Amino acid sequence: MTGFHAAFDLNLHRLIPQQNFYEDPLWTLQRVGILSLFLVCAGAGQVIAQVQQVPWARFWRRWWLLVGAAALVSLSSWWMFPRSWISFGVLHALALMTLLARGLAGRPPWVWAVLATVCLLAPMLGSAPFFDSRWTNWVGLVTHKPVTEDYVPLLPWFAVLLAGMGGQRWLALHRSEWSEAALSPRWQPLVRLGRWSLPYYLLHQPVLLGLILVWQQIRPA
Repeated sequence: MTGFHAAFDLNLHRLIPQQNFYEDPLWTLQRVGILSLFLVCAGAGQVIAQVQQVPWARFWRRWWLLVGAAALVSLSSWWMFPRSWISFGVLHALALMTLLARGLAGRPPWVWAVLATVCLLAPMLGSAPFFDSRWTNWVGLVTHKPVTEDYVPLLPWFAVLLAGMGGQRWLALHRSEWSEAALSPRWQPLVRLGRWSLPYYLLHQPVLLGLILVWQQIRPA
């Protein structure tokens, strides 16, 4: 993710040969992979929280942080990209999807499978102009992709989060030792980073942009 955004920022400031991040498969497939990993991990996390009986009070604290972060992303993107600001990107999607997943975590896996299938098929079966506005495109039944820097609609992407839930449930039942195994000390920096994933997500872009601005000021003419 950091590498992808670093390349995007360098491209934005014309410091690398110009790339089409919106249509070139070299970049769009990377985005799909990064986003899929986010959602799979979020789904797995909800199953782990359910198994560990994490209370709703703790969930709500973290959820409101996520909602606030999503609002901050919308505001900052409106400042940088007023014509293509982010109204429903990955953090907005995670806020909605984790709320739904929390309620579904105790349901049988066949319910998740049915919902995932519906989420995948619905965008293929129909769309309507009603869903093209910024207030409704979060559903995903749009007639065309909206002009925005990040767009992660409920349909079909909720299916990916549900797949993460199903995968984690299978691991809990059949390979529980994989989740409980102690990690080597050399992986601890990544563990700590994972525990602070939201602050990292919010801060890595300002840091990257700041480094680029510094480089532009100090590099030889």
